[in-house]
Amino acid sequence: MSELTQNENAALVPRDLRASIAVDLGAESCRVSLLRWKPRAGSVVPELRIIHRFPNGPFITQDGSLRWPLGKILDGIDTGVRLCAELAPEGVRSLAVDGWAVDYVRLNSEGGYLQDPFCYRDPRAAAVMGALHECIDAARLREITGIEIQSLNTIYQLYADRSEGSAPARWLNLPEYCLFRLGAEPVAEYTNASHTGLLEMFGGNWSKEIFRLADLEIDCAPRIVPPGTLLGKLSGPLASLPGLGDTDLIAPACHDTASAIAGIGETGEDWAYISCGTWSLVGTLLREPLNSPSIREENFTNLGAVGGATCFHKSVNGMWMLKQCMDHWAESGHAWHLPDLLRQADLEPPPKDLLWVDDPSLLQMGGMPGRFNEQRISRGLARLPESSEAAPAYVSLLLHSLAVRYAEVLDRIRSHAGKEIRRIVIVGGGAQNATLRRLTAEKTGLEVIQGPSESSTIGNLAVQMAVLEEWLSTTSPEFAAAVAAWAHVLREA
Repeated sequence: MSELTQNENAALVPRDLRASIAVDLGAESCRVSLLRWKPRAGSVVPELRIIHRFPNGPFITQDGSLRWPLGKILDGIDTGVRLCAELAPEGVRSLAVDGWAVDYVRLNSEGGYLQDPFCYRDPRAAAVMGALHECIDAARLREITGIEIQSLNTIYQLYADRSEGSAPARWLNLPEYCLFRLGAEPVAEYTNASHTGLLEMFGGNWSKEIFRLADLEIDCAPRIVPPGTLLGKLSGPLASLPGLGDTDLIAPACHDTASAIAGIGETGEDWAYISCGTWSLVGTLLREPLNSPSIREENFTNLGAVGGATCFHKSVNGMWMLKQCMDHWAESGHAWHLPDLLRQADLEPPPKDLLWVDDPSLLQMGGMPGRFNEQRISRGLARLPESSEAAPAYVSLLLHSLAVRYAEVLDRIRSHAGKEIRRIVIVGGGAQNATLRRLTAEKTGLEVIQGPSESSTIGNLAVQMAVLEEWLSTTSPEFAAAVAAWAHVLREA
């Protein structure tokens, strides 16, 4: 299948009407969704439902490290898959997992996990950045990988393992580990691998130079595969359940941002995206990565996308700050209801002095209103009251500041990519925030389109459908077009 017209999109129906399951792992909540195909007017239409949602979040161990509760995540996936099987008597054709990037699971000799994985917000990775850059210069890292220099990148975490004296061990990024545990081959899916800081920007291979200079074991890194790779059949206890005995396991775009962009389903070259959740990823799709000296200086990133394309974007802080503020006020005795808080914030006068949302201190947990004030005081501005009664003013300040930062980043993308951008598609949880959409339109002067809040799930499933129905090279532009076509169909579900 090549480029599809809209009419052809509407005619897309699967040959196999069994269900598919998408697992989307989020830093604050995880979702297991079920896609079924229902007869209607002589054809079939998709029905997409979130079957199981469970909370997630890092915890602090006795030694003070910040880790993910892997056992609870795996139990949540198992529960969701069981529920999906019960609701799909026709059987389950395929299953795929996406999630946040950079964090990984260290394996023991039997393929189990050695310990709960570290969270990317644990300070140990930032603490070793200087030492690693003495082994391999940050500028050289950027030249090889084309991605942002950030302490959360997998390379710094692996180097911290080495610095702490941990024995070398095979590792898998978290979504790929979840698939491996269900019976898949142990792999590194390309879009996820591109965020490690260990991958060559051109060629898509692990960089032998980086592994050598960082003194990391390249033999511990998994084989790289493109999104849309079939990884085997579901096995183990779940495979004995009715409908799960012949379920294909698929690597989607395992990086949830790449899945979210795949789920947009837009065509043409004149659009940008903001994937707005815990983070805001502001960017556009390109055929080839860009890594000029000015791009490296401004720390833009080139991450893998479906069909061999590139997500060219910049990471901007996101709804993490709002969630942290709301947690602070809840702990002080006033738990705001988010819709009420947003309505109140919309009544506030526009703030005179904006927040620098990419301040590193705003990436840390706890006391977020106080962190806002620390920045204000450092700039000679007045302290804001930190009580819950002042919450609307904080949220207004945050949303105005995010919108202005989005506009700044989009201006630089236009300049670097030489693209005429006319519209922005916002996906993720932030897509539901009408105030943020309005402010973004005002500050950018562009049309803002509300994309699906569960765009990662849609992209995950669109990759599954494309690989099972179209039989195309998964690294080709034609495969990306097929994924976009299926995403268009699934957005109507």
